[in-house]
Amino acid sequence: MTKISPELAEFLEGVTPAIRRRDAETLLELYAKATGLEPELSGTIIGFGSYDYRYDSGHSGTAAAAGFSPRKAAMSVYLSDGTAAHATQLAKLGPHRAAVGCLYLGNLEKIDLAVLESIVRKSFQTLSAGVYGSRAREGTE
Repeated sequence: MTKISPELAEFLEGVTPAIRRRDAETLLELYAKATGLEPELSGTIIGFGSYDYRYDSGHSGTAAAAGFSPRKAAMSVYLSDGTAAHATQLAKLGPHRAAVGCLYLGNLEKIDLAVLESIVRKSFQTLSAGVYGSRAREGTE
């Protein structure tokens, strides 16, 4: 079982609806396995590791290399390298909605978790390999 901080445990206790809390606990284990790291809570985002980014505009910063957030409407899975970078695997994932850098999952019981783990692992490896300079909308498979 993944080690979580008291702050993260308290956050998870307050997650509603219950299905989102259940799915968050599932994702904690999946992300820990995919990244080899422990989770950190930043606001309402549960992140694993970090990456530095720098855009051509000169804007730069640090963000979670892998992360998700249990929202009421759906689980938000962040793919900062862009969902387009995972198009082939997303076709095999199961029911989801996708935006430029985010997946929205309604129920993990309907998702192929092995495919999701592979997507998370690939995204994490891409982002944590060095300074990532692309924006999610520019990511391609």
